Amino acid sequence: MKSIIIVGGGISGLAAAFHLQEHLHAKETDLACTLIEGQKKLGGKIFTEKLNGFIIEAGPDSFITQKPWALELCHKLGLRDRLIPTNQNQKNIYIFSGGRLHLLPEGMVLLVPTRLMPLLRSSLLSPIGKLRMALDLFIPPRKDAGDESLAAFVRRRLGQEALNKIVEPLMAGIYAGQAEALSLKSTFPRFKDLEREYGSLIRGLIAKRREAAREEKAEEKAGDRQAQTLFMSLREGMGEFVETLVSRLNQIRLMTGKQVQSIRLAGQTGPAYQVELEDGTSVLADVLILTTPAFVTADLIDSLNPPLGQALREIPYVSTATISLAYKRSQCPHPLDGYGFVVPRTEGRNIMACTWTSTKFPHRAPAGDVLIRCFVGGAGQEPLVHLDDHAMIRMIREELETIMGIKSEPVLTRIYRWERGNPQYTVGHLERLAAIEGLLKEHPGLFLTGSAYYGVGIHDCIHEGTRIAQQALKFLNTSSEH
Repeated sequence: MKSIIIVGGGISGLAAAFHLQEHLHAKETDLACTLIEGQKKLGGKIFTEKLNGFIIEAGPDSFITQKPWALELCHKLGLRDRLIPTNQNQKNIYIFSGGRLHLLPEGMVLLVPTRLMPLLRSSLLSPIGKLRMALDLFIPPRKDAGDESLAAFVRRRLGQEALNKIVEPLMAGIYAGQAEALSLKSTFPRFKDLEREYGSLIRGLIAKRREAAREEKAEEKAGDRQAQTLFMSLREGMGEFVETLVSRLNQIRLMTGKQVQSIRLAGQTGPAYQVELEDGTSVLADVLILTTPAFVTADLIDSLNPPLGQALREIPYVSTATISLAYKRSQCPHPLDGYGFVVPRTEGRNIMACTWTSTKFPHRAPAGDVLIRCFVGGAGQEPLVHLDDHAMIRMIREELETIMGIKSEPVLTRIYRWERGNPQYTVGHLERLAAIEGLLKEHPGLFLTGSAYYGVGIHDCIHEGTRIAQQALKFLNTSSEH
């Protein structure tokens, strides 16, 4: 019997395991599949805590629907009726600038304006800043096809003010990184494609928006479209997604609370890899899929291939924390008429962003209460993540009093720290991945996936986990034929 071992039980590893189980259902095959996770719980950063009627997300609170992979997996799991959209009646997003909250102009798509009047009426940008954004319509595209930083690209197309006040804070909410360091090709490759195809981001996004509207209208007319928004979650939080997925893995051996210590070659014949655990036991695998963070993977495979380990360590990580606070509605003077706000680095504040959770999604707080979630840390502000709980809550309360006027004591607080939890796709990231893939060719049957490589979102991790599982099956089929 052939064996596949997956190391890491985050969403990438679970998606790979689910695809392998689908294969086992579809075909009669002698294949044993095992997933090993060092923690007692599965799901990685996807974790929902329920306390006193509050539904609190430790990590991601939703997934994106523009790319289909997370939505498709929900449907396969029978969760279609459990999906909930974001609140469409109060969907404002604010940016804190100059000591107050400004409404993000309507018509912003992928951080770029597609409507003129809301931009002109906005209090966020100066007249010169608005004019500079509009110059995108006339600036010729860059001829050099090489990588550049996200900051350099936005500065060139939309100007410094748009970078500081709009693009950088919104992007930081996704990557927790600095725009000056992040790779355009690895974070927002669509920007480069739009510049090349249309000569302008604004022209390109207007065209794409019209195209998407036509497709949506056709789908609605045909009755094929489920009501959905850009972001979707589940009624009981994202933890419901993981719990359902894990409950379906009845043909996968799940080993939780088992730390992998190292990976070695098993021998000349039989299984290729020996996975050694910290308790002194080991398991053998014909195929090995590592979904752990790049720096963890580097430590595991150092004995196999030191240059590969070194290449993996060149992918940097930063730490972040999410802090949820609950209040009585009467204690919160702000109308909470939207999803929340982001904070540009130039403002010098201690929080990156704040989500008004109980507005964004229904039933996240009991009637008469509100739930707010703040984000700290990221590139350049990692020391904040290591504050003790008391200092952390005091800092967050000071921020919320300054920005939102909340002076009352919260009725509930929760802190979740994610040490080295966010991979950074810095300039040259794709070249580093090409080097890693070249070194992997020396180890047939060894595969890597996870958020460190081709996308940090839940949808990307599901897609990549599934793709790697397909490659693993293909490798087994090919090797058995020989």
